[in-house]
Amino acid sequence: MNTKTLVLAVAAGLSFASCTKSIEPLEKKSLLQEEIPGTESMYRENPGSFALISSIDLGNTGAAEISAYDEKTKKLFVVNNSDGNNRIDVLDFSIPSNPVHLTSISVTTYGGFVNSVAARDGFVAAAIEAITKTDAGKVVVFKATDYTAVKVIGVGALPDDIKYSPDGKFIVTANEGEPNSNYSIDPMGTISIISVKDNYQVTTLDFSAFASMEAGLKSRGFRIFGPGASFARDIEPEFIAISSDSKTAWVTLQENNGIAKVNLVHKVITDIFPLGFKNYNMAGNAIDPTDRPLGTISFNQWPVYGVYMPDGIAVLDKVKDDDDDDDEDEDIVLNKGKIPYLFTANEGDAREYTGFAEEARVSSLNLNPAIFPNAAFLKLNENMGRLNITKTLGDTGNDNIFDALYSFGARSFSVWNGNSGQLLFDTKNELEQRVVNAGYYDDDRSDSKGVEPEGITVGTVGKSNLVFVGLERSDAVAIYDVTNPVAPRFLQILATGDAPEGVLFIPAKKSPNKRSLLVVSSENDGQVKVYMPERD
Repeated sequence: MNTKTLVLAVAAGLSFASCTKSIEPLEKKSLLQEEIPGTESMYRENPGSFALISSIDLGNTGAAEISAYDEKTKKLFVVNNSDGNNRIDVLDFSIPSNPVHLTSISVTTYGGFVNSVAARDGFVAAAIEAITKTDAGKVVVFKATDYTAVKVIGVGALPDDIKYSPDGKFIVTANEGEPNSNYSIDPMGTISIISVKDNYQVTTLDFSAFASMEAGLKSRGFRIFGPGASFARDIEPEFIAISSDSKTAWVTLQENNGIAKVNLVHKVITDIFPLGFKNYNMAGNAIDPTDRPLGTISFNQWPVYGVYMPDGIAVLDKVKDDDDDDDEDEDIVLNKGKIPYLFTANEGDAREYTGFAEEARVSSLNLNPAIFPNAAFLKLNENMGRLNITKTLGDTGNDNIFDALYSFGARSFSVWNGNSGQLLFDTKNELEQRVVNAGYYDDDRSDSKGVEPEGITVGTVGKSNLVFVGLERSDAVAIYDVTNPVAPRFLQILATGDAPEGVLFIPAKKSPNKRSLLVVSSENDGQVKVYMPERD
């Protein structure tokens, strides 16, 4: 166990003497509270008081990646690809303080690895890549009761995320379409829309229609850079968020630094939003770009940009209504401004293949002396020298001399206007500062992508909208109040398992114990942890 993991284990107060651990949460009131009109829970809950109530160990690295909850059967379904496994673990979640492993659903007969799961109304849908990942993948729908397969649907190459729409009418997959290792095959990145009530009829969309817009998109920070790839083949859809009315989906295009907007009703991609860049040479955006000397953390402004490159995405289109003149005062209602707020976890991701690698350290580059007169200073390992940047941006003259530097990710979460793609808010360097203050920061990742926000979800606790952000390299989840979506307010940081991958919020009205729950699955140690807020 490394030092960082030990610190987190102590901070979480855990002792894994058995595979399942139940922890009694602290509660301010022991008496049952009266139900509050307009809220989801039988209890008044403090949104800033989430505490660990249980943990279950499902195996080694890769044993707990993405989780999905089925309200009808009160079961939790967890992707498990550890030790050569290729399965979905099924947990009895009827008592959240004591989840129990029931069985596993093997998916080996359907192809390669299972990448994600979604559950609804007694069914669980799995996104499964082909044995050869550049081939078309599959969605397999199982009954959540006896785990028999009811439908197998062909989708695009490498389905990486899967979601049910809130009304249950659609299953949507983001098919990443990654190339093979030598880049001789690069399938199209696509989005598949499956109509559940229409015998699972599937429509798979690609991005060919946007090829003529490539120059304009790239001028605003969109990336098309694979060797010899066409526009449509270079696109790599990553993660999905769906509006509360089930009419619109937004899909992150991580490597491309963009978000796609999809009309689910008409089954068409309507927009691509380039996300631009984050200037780390501005006040509030200071970073620590080096792991040398290891353990020395110093945030300063540096002449480098961050490429947002979000992984996870969530949408909030219901906000607190403070209009005293209507009948829905103080309730969570549909946003009257019709602005869907998109929350992104700006992880960053480099393409690293035998046939193409974009990553390089600043110390290895030729910097334009007119722009970087202190290049020798910047290239020192204790300064910016060890920072990983992309070679695909900044060499404006194509002369192997860099006029600007671009690193991977933004070490933050952001809020975007889902109609226009406009940036409305960014945490700047607050996430990293909070993690340092909590004692969870891993300086070994400073030269790469810092805390690496990866998973993100939103949920409502009482009358507060919250966002939960998984910080992969800090083994933590940050919680913010986003009742005002353009002015998030920090609440707390929770220690998690090693490398939190899946961040799942279960609202009180759907949870087994009628309490708000946060489920975090961590891919490096196979831990699934359950958190619940205290009574207020």
